[in-house]
Parts: sequence; structure tokens; C-alpha cells
Amino acid sequence: MQKEKLIVILGPTAVGKTELSIGLAAALKTEIISGDSMLVYRGCDIGTAKPTLAERRGIPHHLIDICAPSEPYTVTEFQTQAAACIRALNEKGKIPILAGGTGLYIKALLEGYQFNQATGHEAFRAGMAELAEEKGKQAVHDLLAAADPEAAARIHVNNFRRVVRALETLRYGGESISREKQADGTEASLVYDAFVIGLQRERQELYDRINARVEQMFAAGLEDEVRGLLAQGVTPAMPAMQGIGYKETVSYLQGAGTREEAIAQIQTSTRHFAKRQLTWYRKMPYIHWYDVAAYSGAELQAKIQRDAKGFFAPSDE
Repeated sequence: MQKEKLIVILGPTAVGKTELSIGLAAALKTEIISGDSMLVYRGCDIGTAKPTLAERRGIPHHLIDICAPSEPYTVTEFQTQAAACIRALNEKGKIPILAGGTGLYIKALLEGYQFNQATGHEAFRAGMAELAEEKGKQAVHDLLAAADPEAAARIHVNNFRRVVRALETLRYGGESISREKQADGTEASLVYDAFVIGLQRERQELYDRINARVEQMFAAGLEDEVRGLLAQGVTPAMPAMQGIGYKETVSYLQGAGTREEAIAQIQTSTRHFAKRQLTWYRKMPYIHWYDVAAYSGAELQAKIQRDAKGFFAPSDE
């Protein structure tokens, strides 16, 4: 059975995915599927660097603004919804572009992860995976240490699956029976016929872009956006407010520190997040990497268009 075709553009936050994906989608006359776990939330625009309607240039974007800030959004929901979009666009003769930086979501989609669907368990495991992506494996291990120090002493922080299984057993009882269908690292093993593009920049350049983006978010009104969400009844404990940029701004607005301290904290958290994103991508050897600084914007898009055409060209076999 022929696999559905897909172009993926991934990379750390602030690397330049949005601009490239929109330009490429316009050139290829296709549509974009968001692979960012925070862009699903309505009203969370500035702090997520969500592309504006003007920036989208009329290109349809899927899986943006589909959840209220109070709603959790899990990796399995993303898998189901993204797969439906990919199927529908392939049926129209289009190769969709999946753009985003949430490594867990993209890896799970491409490699066909299967999670136990037992009520409660799936959402719990997905939540732990998302916590690890945002704050690191140590944050999840710390939860186990607080709940069961003996288990935490036995299980190494890097044995993430066992850490989560132990937490799950503490919460629900019994043993975890989640399964994952892991790809073997080759393009042929992926669920999709996917050309996976990775964008990278030199570390200091990326960090400078991150720092500037956070400054721009505050200049664009991030404080007012968060005030508005709070006024609408969105609480600090709700999923959307747990994202980087939102939780720090809430703390600042509630009197914890200064505006400058909030900006610095968000910059630091975002830089750390970018490092964790790159850790996820190292588990995906099928990525075709491009150094953004080696091209002008037009040159990079042209290069990727040529490479995509070659990737999807019929073989001579």
C-alpha cells in the first residue's frame, strides 16, 4: 500500500520554521499542519509566536486555535487529527507541510507510536512526556523522588520509561502496558513517505534570536494578552498557562518579580527548551539538516524545493 506523502519542517524555537513553511506552502500550492503543542490554544497568540492572519498569506493552517485554554491536548489527539489532515490533503493531490517544534508529537506521528488507551493512563503518560520535553527528564524523576524516594533511588533519571511506569503505578495501581511502535531510524520505516527537513543555526545566533523574540513579545503586548486571559477566567493552573512565557508572565503580574526579571526568566527557559528540542531531534536520524545561515531566505526555499522534488520523484525501479 502506498504511503501518504508529507513534508516536515522542524527545528528549535525561533530558528525560522514559520517563514520557510509559509513560503514553501505558497510555492507548492499546499497547506500547513501545525506540529506545535501550544498553537492549539485560542487566545494564546503572542506568547506562542502564532503566525498572524497576515503572516499566513492566505495559506490554510490546520490544528491552530482548536482548543480552549482550559482543555488539555495530548499527543494521541494530535496523532489522530494530524493523520486525518494528511489523508484529506493527499486525497486532494497535495503534499501537506507539517511545521513545528514539538519533538514528541512529530516523532510519535512519523514513527507510529501506539499508546495504551486505558482511561486516564494515556493522558497521564502523554503529560509526563510533555513535561520532560519542556523541563527535562529530571523534572519527571523529581516527581517520583517526592512520591517514592526508594523507587527513585533504584531507577536512573535517564530510564524515562521506567520512571513514568513507576509514577503511573503509584497513581493508578497495577502495571503500565503502554506500547510504542518504534521506527528503526530509516525513512523506509516511517508511517509516511516523509521528507523531513531540519533547520539549524549556530548556537549563539539561535540564542540571540530567542532573546530578541521574547523582547518583541513583550513589546507586542504579551502582558495584556495574559491579563485578558486571566480576566476571562483562565487560571494559572490551566494547560495553556503552563507554557513558557505564560507562567512567568502570570507570576510577574501577580507580584513575583519585575518585568525585566520575567523577560530574563522567559529567555532562559526558552533557551533551555531549544536545547531539549535538539535532544529530541537527535533521536530522528532521518532528518535532512539545513544550516539556515548558509542561505538567503530565497536560496534556502529554492534549495529545499529542489530537494523535495528529488525526494518524491518516482524511482527508476
